[in-house]
Amino acid sequence: MPFNESFSDFYNKVKASLADGTFAKLTMAKTIGNTDLMNIYVRPIIEDGVLKMELKYKFQQEEQIEIHTIDNARDTLVKYINNPFLSAILFTTAFDLVYKLNKKRAVNITEQGNTFGNASEVLLEYLNR
Repeated sequence: MPFNESFSDFYNKVKASLADGTFAKLTMAKTIGNTDLMNIYVRPIIEDGVLKMELKYKFQQEEQIEIHTIDNARDTLVKYINNPFLSAILFTTAFDLVYKLNKKRAVNITEQGNTFGNASEVLLEYLNR
């Protein structure tokens, strides 16, 4: 899998933002062509007292939800890099991190100013127990 290593570096920032309480959300977007799967939205949830990730698959006609451990979510999401998604955006309260593939499929990871001022309420609830 050619994007495994670069996406792991990106996802380590996701895990760090979960640990430090700054994670707001993660979105996979910018599909190649007209695909049935349009986005994947990732947010933390608490299941049986354990912090996990909810992956909401947004299709043109429906939505599907899967629950994964934090590490399994990475393994699932990396499968969608370059098929069909060209970007993933981590939104935190400190910064936004954009993982993007260009036309030649070279990876570029850039940090931008934060879009969200508040972290995920579920995450904050979990960290403050």
